[in-house]
Amino acid sequence: MMRRRGGVGRRGPGLVGTMATAAVIGGTAAATSHAMDRRMTQKDMAKQQEADAQYAAVQSQSDLEDMKEQMAAMQAQQAQAAMQAQTAPAPPAAGTDLTGKLQQLAQLKEAGALTEEEYAAAKAKLLA
Repeated sequence: MMRRRGGVGRRGPGLVGTMATAAVIGGTAAATSHAMDRRMTQKDMAKQQEADAQYAAVQSQSDLEDMKEQMAAMQAQQAQAAMQAQTAPAPPAAGTDLTGKLQQLAQLKEAGALTEEEYAAAKAKLLA
């Protein structure tokens, strides 16, 4: 009769089987953990991209409003300048002509071509 070692028959997978089972469970746990980490990272990235897009939209809206305000200010300045140009008194166009004509009258008087009365009348007419 043959006797078995240990007197009692094998009752489980043994040491190698237990180690193999532990390795499979550990590997599965690690793979699951890595997959969950990747999933969380993807979710975080998606949230960050959404937040960045919202910030960019708000920022571009703010920039657009600033540009509109600047445009309105420039238009107001242009309108004010145009209004001032319309209401400003025109410089006397004949200012130099008047001086020249008065000098001509004085020369005519000195030359004896005009009398004192004629000179005074012509001068009054020009100055009026």
